[in-house]
Amino acid sequence: MPSSTIPINHINSLFYLCSAKLSKYKMISFSSFKFTLLLPLMVGCLMAASASNFNNDFDITWGDGRGRIVNNGEVLTLSLDKSSGSGFQSKNEYLFGKIDMQLKLVPGNSAGTVTAYYLSSKGSTWDEIDFEFLGNLSGDPYILHTNVFSQGKGNREQQFYLWFDPTADFHTYSILWNPQSIIFSVDGTPIREFKNMESIGVPFPKNQPMRIYSSLWNADDWATRGGLVKTDWTLAPFTASYRNFNADACVWSNGASSCKSTATSTNSAWFSQEMDSAKQQRLQWVQKNYMIYNYCNDANRFPQGLPPECSMS
Repeated sequence: MPSSTIPINHINSLFYLCSAKLSKYKMISFSSFKFTLLLPLMVGCLMAASASNFNNDFDITWGDGRGRIVNNGEVLTLSLDKSSGSGFQSKNEYLFGKIDMQLKLVPGNSAGTVTAYYLSSKGSTWDEIDFEFLGNLSGDPYILHTNVFSQGKGNREQQFYLWFDPTADFHTYSILWNPQSIIFSVDGTPIREFKNMESIGVPFPKNQPMRIYSSLWNADDWATRGGLVKTDWTLAPFTASYRNFNADACVWSNGASSCKSTATSTNSAWFSQEMDSAKQQRLQWVQKNYMIYNYCNDANRFPQGLPPECSMS
């Protein structure tokens, strides 16, 4: 999304983190089955199961042709040049779900660029769940930036390096959002969990339906090494690619959800899913080896005391 549309506190928090870093540097194939045999399984909570046709699921919202849907709707690309970036949004709004998208990021010298992929509601007290990929010089790793906004308040950043080259091939970035928690995953490996801690006064996104958004834009005033490294426009256009979108989710339409209001046996497993011990171990492995920033460890940033959820981590 263009920087002019980003809430100023969002930009400020990102700028703070990037500056501080200087010191540390599906679709089901029915085959021979008859639809009538599956009908009982579809009664109850009507989930939105998208099968990755971008023409059906998304609208390109800005960029004057720099965003394109190709290969009969199977692939979407966003491009950035010196004049403009580009972006898209989902046709549907969702209130809880498991969202998967495969991305291949801008290769080579991507310094100054940001590829954002996130869920967001509207208004001054919006909710938002963020993946943002901060470009870097050739040979230096991307930074994967995550954040959670609830009722307009963010400042819950965690940042990671990845254990692979995210520009060489497509990788799956997932958000599991249910009433209990938000889990960020990469290729099925959880990297972050934000639990519902309303019991200790921490707002949790649960009432505002959100759309899926993605954008590729220039942020060389802060994105790479606190703005010290600028975008090399001789390398433009920069391009990021998307495929295999899937949303097993509750669609919000005309003031109502396609899912039942409470979790029952007819809801998909994600609605009550929690991490098992194997997933917890993978999460700990990522956070031990690849996390480079955690707001809960930044006491200097919160002189009045760390946010209350940090005491529960």
